[in-house]
Amino acid sequence: MSPNPERAKELQALTTLELGGKAEYYIAARSLEEILQALSFARDRKLPVCLLGGGSNTIFSDQGFSGLVLHLQTKGVELIDEDERSALLDVQAGEVWDDFVSHCIAHGLAGVECLSGIPGYVGAVPIQNVGAYGQEVSRTIESVRCLDRITFEQVVFTNSQCDFAYRQSRFKSYDKNRYVVLSVAFRLWRKTIEEPRYEELKQAMADLPGAQAASRSARPEERIEALLRLRQAVLALRKKKSMVVDPHDPESKSAGSFFMNPVIPQSGIEDFRRKMTEAGFEEYPCFPAESGQAYKLSAAWLVEKSGFAKGYSENGVGISASHSLALVNRGGSTKALMELSRKIQKRVLDFSGVWLEREPVLVGPEEA
Repeated sequence: MSPNPERAKELQALTTLELGGKAEYYIAARSLEEILQALSFARDRKLPVCLLGGGSNTIFSDQGFSGLVLHLQTKGVELIDEDERSALLDVQAGEVWDDFVSHCIAHGLAGVECLSGIPGYVGAVPIQNVGAYGQEVSRTIESVRCLDRITFEQVVFTNSQCDFAYRQSRFKSYDKNRYVVLSVAFRLWRKTIEEPRYEELKQAMADLPGAQAASRSARPEERIEALLRLRQAVLALRKKKSMVVDPHDPESKSAGSFFMNPVIPQSGIEDFRRKMTEAGFEEYPCFPAESGQAYKLSAAWLVEKSGFAKGYSENGVGISASHSLALVNRGGSTKALMELSRKIQKRVLDFSGVWLEREPVLVGPEEA
């Protein structure tokens, strides 16, 4: 059976930024068979393929995409294995990430609760190694099942084979565009709930009515309550920063954090410190990276101190009034958004000597 693609599909409604032109072809795939049919359709016509999930990390060009946009919408959460300490869940790529987090909490499973409210689909999280408030998906992912776009064969990558790093994986680097993520296997925990490590999250927990520390109790109802409290605190923080997609909050019309927190090797940290001293800053956010061989800086601090305040606006785009790392669409265009992002990158480079890497992926030609 051959697929029936849509022609000239409007792309704006498919991303959280609500920007972009039209796709030459568009197919929503709800099964492995439909994914294979779509890829065969593109191969037969020598069309480039753009894989799309929740659209929270994608920027479509104003000119659209000359090829096939393949929208992964496979569903399903399956319990593969369990014991008294943990459970292994296999989750289809088209599942909404936050729905999966909610599912885990409802079953007393810990390990992803601090990732509540992050938009997008499950299939995207291993690509980006999504993380927030001290948790990263690389700590719970056991394996990733993929489809090789060259051979059309399935392959399973173990956690170590995924080459996870800060907001990075093999699927985003040397194997970019090689594989379609079909499902992800997560190992979640029944006995352990991590105490919040971020002061901001600790305070948000304390601000909740009847606040108490997360329990390590094995009683299911107590574990679920503790996990729910963590989720509520994370969601409250994210909503305060307009980092939860909300049609009633125009500041959430973004791709989340637009720039990654830069990681500076030890060999370069002295140059950064000298730059800060020259600029009159003796104190600034600078923390040892997990590797111990580098330092992580705050991209938000660099953006603000280089002269871009929250709420800044130009040409229908701007910086969120709630979070200085989120670039928002206020009725503008992809061209205007990319111009603003380049302006911020250049200003931060001039100010600090540090280049900010963009998180969301630009699809289609970049207007100069």
